[in-house]
Amino acid sequence: MLEYILSNPWLLALMLILGLVLLVKGADWLVDGASAIAKRSGISDLVIGLTIVAFGTSMPEFVVNMVSVADGVTDLAVTNILGSNIINTFVILGLTALVYPVISQKRSRDFDIPLSIIAGILVFACVAVRSPFGEEEQGITRMGGIILLVVFLYFLYNTFRHAKDHPDEVTAETYSPMPVAKAVLMILTGLAGLVIGGQMIVKSAVQIATDLGVSEAVIGLTIVALGTSLPELATSVIAAAKHNCDIALGNVIGSNIFNVYFVLATSAVIRPLPAYNGIVLDAWMAAVGSILVWLFVKSNHERKIQRWGGAVLLAVYAAYLAYRLCNLP
Repeated sequence: MLEYILSNPWLLALMLILGLVLLVKGADWLVDGASAIAKRSGISDLVIGLTIVAFGTSMPEFVVNMVSVADGVTDLAVTNILGSNIINTFVILGLTALVYPVISQKRSRDFDIPLSIIAGILVFACVAVRSPFGEEEQGITRMGGIILLVVFLYFLYNTFRHAKDHPDEVTAETYSPMPVAKAVLMILTGLAGLVIGGQMIVKSAVQIATDLGVSEAVIGLTIVALGTSLPELATSVIAAAKHNCDIALGNVIGSNIFNVYFVLATSAVIRPLPAYNGIVLDAWMAAVGSILVWLFVKSNHERKIQRWGGAVLLAVYAAYLAYRLCNLP
């Protein structure tokens, strides 16, 4: 049955779409169920928001990476993260700013955005610098993954400390009462959706790459990365249309930080991720996106990404994507 689906282009595309739907909805159900359980256990909204909800936004990328690593599709594991970060910054923030200027908070300008810039630079450094611990193949080694995880732990510590010191800056979350049985069912259903969706995405992405004669890296940078970023894209644009995009920048940059320092790092610790053709450009693009965002919010007294900044982000992404597709590995 699986062989027949993989051999049929239409069924293959349907499998990829269904996988993305299961992945995204699975993450939503898992977060809702886990948040309800945590709320009933007396855990504060602040802790729930900074842990369960924050991790939940990166669950699609995390599951795709775990499946990719388990199947040995390491190119997809890396490009899924770099591609998601590039789309988050250039496309989501670009479109959001075009609809309505994106406000930045001081915390984002002074800490989160610089840390996001460093993330891309560290990925490049992991590839460019030969490991002193005996790994012969260049790429993101286990030691590189451990270093990224250490930075992630510092990020978590700093985030919790800042949230406690500045409770007025923390957006209140509302968690409706939910029966325990329903919450547990949502958690289990969400986990099943994540696992099944992740498997469907990886298998279909690999087959599509094979059929098109391109590498898994290209599929990871485009189809998979865009698919896992669609919920954030829809949410941000709708919020911008309602002139309520004050948390859009923080959510996007926070997602970028989680993706590299947690998801990519964990993947590398489990299985070293060899470099692929184009990884240097992709890593620098991830860093350049955050650099442009930082420059845009520093260029005006309102500390916003203006509409012209959104247009620049979209134009840069279009040029990058055209170059990448014209130089397929």
